[in-house]
Amino acid sequence: VQLQASGGGLVQTGGSLRLSCAASGSTFRARFMGWFRQAPGKEREFVATINWSNGITYYADSVKGRFTISKNNAENTVYLQMNSLKPEDTAIYYCARTLGVLSVARISTNYDSWGQGTQVTVSS
Repeated sequence: VQLQASGGGLVQTGGSLRLSCAASGSTFRARFMGWFRQAPGKEREFVATINWSNGITYYADSVKGRFTISKNNAENTVYLQMNSLKPEDTAIYYCARTLGVLSVARISTNYDSWGQGTQVTVSS
């Protein structure tokens, strides 16, 4: 499985960005598709994840109400709509795939395929 993330950029506080992550491979499978982020000097942290079958979503408290994760199964693509962006959202954003269950879907080490990351910078 190969994941290709795109859509990052520079935006002012309060602005919006939409990230995309396209999966390729002979037969794509997933239980959850997630977004994580890593800011300079910090550990990678969970942002959001979506159940690939039923579309149920889960978010980190820090982004709840501002970010929306969605998917297009026909195109094997997951999206992250980010609104009301804050400077503390500045990070490299990674998409990832896991075949794991819900109880581990917020844990990065349970994701086995990762995109290359896309930089999001929010200026104050």
